[in-house]
Amino acid sequence: MIQSMTGYGKSKLEIAGKTFTVEIKSLNSKNLDANVRIPSEFREVELPIRNKLSQSLSRGKVDFSLQVEKHEEESTAKINTKVVENYLKQLQQFPSSTNGDYNRLLQIAMSMPNALSSEKNELEKEDSEAVYRVLGLALEQINTFRTDEGKVLKEDFELRIHNLTELLSEIKSVDPERIEHVKTRLRKGIEELKEKIDENRFEQELIYYIEKYDITEEKTRLDNHLSYFIKALNSSDSNGKKLNFICQEIGREINTIGSKSNFAPMQKLVVQMKDELEKIKEQLLNVL
Repeated sequence: MIQSMTGYGKSKLEIAGKTFTVEIKSLNSKNLDANVRIPSEFREVELPIRNKLSQSLSRGKVDFSLQVEKHEEESTAKINTKVVENYLKQLQQFPSSTNGDYNRLLQIAMSMPNALSSEKNELEKEDSEAVYRVLGLALEQINTFRTDEGKVLKEDFELRIHNLTELLSEIKSVDPERIEHVKTRLRKGIEELKEKIDENRFEQELIYYIEKYDITEEKTRLDNHLSYFIKALNSSDSNGKKLNFICQEIGREINTIGSKSNFAPMQKLVVQMKDELEKIKEQLLNVL
C-alpha cells in the first residue's frame, strides 16, 4: 500500500501540571528534511526526536514543533545575598540620594546586575517521557493521514493506467491500417516518378521500411510495463521511487511508438498517452 508524503498530525497530553503539544506537518521531498522547533530546556531530546521522525516518516519535508505549557509557574530565581549586601554597602555611602531609606536602598540594590540568579535544572525523566508519548501519538495521526492520502493517489493511478491500457488497445487496432497506409504512400510516390521499377526490389525495400517502423516489440513491452505498474502498486513494499522507475520505462516505450508511428491517427493516440503519463508523474512526486 502506497503512502503520500503529505500529512498532518497533532496531539496534546497533560502530565504533572504541564501540557505537552506536538504538531507535525509534512510535504514531498526527495529525502527527509526535518525542521525541529522545541523549547530550549528540551534541547537534549532533539536528537532522539529527529531519529524517531526519520524512522517513522522516512522521507518528506517535515515541520515539527513542541510546545510545553506550565500550569503553575515555579520561580527558580534566588537572591545573590553577598552581591546585594555589597551593593547596599556602596549605596549607603550616598545617604543624600535616598535620605537613608533602607527599603529604597534595597530596591535599588535588587535592580542591579547579578542581584538574582536563576538555577537551571536538568530535564526531568518524566518530562522527556511525556515528550516521547505525545510524539508517538502525533506520528500515528500523520501516518494515518498519509495512508488515507495514499488510497486517493492509488485510485487515481489505477484510472490513469486503465486509460493508457485503453489507448494502447486503440493503437493495436489502428496499426494494420497504418501499415497499409505506409505501403500505399510508398507505391504512390514510386508511381509519381513515372519510372519503371523492379517489383522484387520494391517489395524488398518495402519490407525493410515496414520492419524499420514496426512497433510490435514496443507494444508488448508497454503492455508489460503497465501490468507491472499495477502489480507494484498493490504490493506490500510499494514505494514512489520504484513506481517512478517503471513510469520512466512506460514513457520510453510511448516515445518510441510516437517516433515510429508516422501515421496521424496513431500520433494523436500517443499525445493522449503522454498526457495521461504526465499526470501520473506529477502525482508520483507525492508518493513515499
